[in-house]
Amino acid sequence: MKKAKTTNINLADLQFLIVDDDPVVLKLIEKILINSGANNVSTANDGLEGIQKLAGATGQFDLILCDLNMPEINGIEFLHQISELKFNGGILLLSGEDNRMLEAASRLAQAQNLNVIGTIPKQSLITDTVTTILENYRPLQSRIEDASIESISEDELRTGLSGDALMIYFQPKIAISTHSIIGVEVLARWKHEERGILSPVSFISLAEKCGLIHELTYSVYEKALQQARVWQDNNINLKISINISVNTFALTDFTEFITNTAKKFNIDPSLIILEVTESEIMTDVIKCLEIMMNLRMKKFGLSIDDFGTGHSSLEKLKSIPFTELKIDRSFVRNAARNSSSLAILETSSELAKKLKMEIVAEGVESKNDWDIVENLNCDYVQGYYCAKPMPDKNVPDFIDKWKGPHQ
Repeated sequence: MKKAKTTNINLADLQFLIVDDDPVVLKLIEKILINSGANNVSTANDGLEGIQKLAGATGQFDLILCDLNMPEINGIEFLHQISELKFNGGILLLSGEDNRMLEAASRLAQAQNLNVIGTIPKQSLITDTVTTILENYRPLQSRIEDASIESISEDELRTGLSGDALMIYFQPKIAISTHSIIGVEVLARWKHEERGILSPVSFISLAEKCGLIHELTYSVYEKALQQARVWQDNNINLKISINISVNTFALTDFTEFITNTAKKFNIDPSLIILEVTESEIMTDVIKCLEIMMNLRMKKFGLSIDDFGTGHSSLEKLKSIPFTELKIDRSFVRNAARNSSSLAILETSSELAKKLKMEIVAEGVESKNDWDIVENLNCDYVQGYYCAKPMPDKNVPDFIDKWKGPHQ
């Protein structure tokens, strides 16, 4: 069995449930886990027994290893039922089906808010089972904390936007060819008096629902350019990437605001990249396209964010003069073990190159991720492998200490 990478996860601390109708496979997986250090391993001969054990468990299972092909209820129905039971643990899917079936089952489970940590063809059980667990498993408590993030109230949002609650963090963008820091993406944060610094999950959707997303976007843009001016005055010249909700482009004063703010802080438009986010469907297509074209004429960069998800499409690539394509982190993160994700990553990279667009790979979290996107001739990376988002005061120090991604 190949050696798993170093991890803080100890199999002896986890409680496992194996669900498979093949007694030979069931025994094999149990033996693999126990030989690797697991102490608490339960088994079920089919999905129905698995549901019963899960529902009747006095403690919480940390990880379920589940076959897709079973009598009584198959793996798909089993996943549906454990979703209704609000199972918060990890799930490792096993099957003799082809990889695309496994990947489709994984996406379906994730759509049901299940935490799928990996998929393994049965012919790879011995080499991949424990490695996949150790590399991808996250402790139950941290997943519960992630899922329990509460939104701020509308009153807090309205009051905070007129005050100093809205903050911005910056995540460095690294050029693959030179290993140099060429820019930062601007990320909104919320400073809450009781709950500390909150992620966008706590307020972006609320801002969209109550009609404050445009005001929030304008505020983030102005704060970002103000900070860029401070850095430039201290000889730190970085490209600034700022997320703009797609329908904000249709606002009557949008072009004027974007250009006048750049003039106000004396920032060259060629150093500003507007990332088009598509959490909403474009409501005024002609108006949005017209404004995007005007901004490109003024030398602002345009990036299509999270390509391959949401409402992004080949039609938009043809219609809008994007300068940059950002490949969604879900494809980058899964490319090493998911053939469909790798294929999408490869195709997106080839397409962007043919359209003479620069490529940013988001979610690069390991040397393996870096190597994959480097081999595909991506231009830039973002991700925890190089840097986490940070407040403005930390950026100069990070740049001073930067020695490259593999240090």
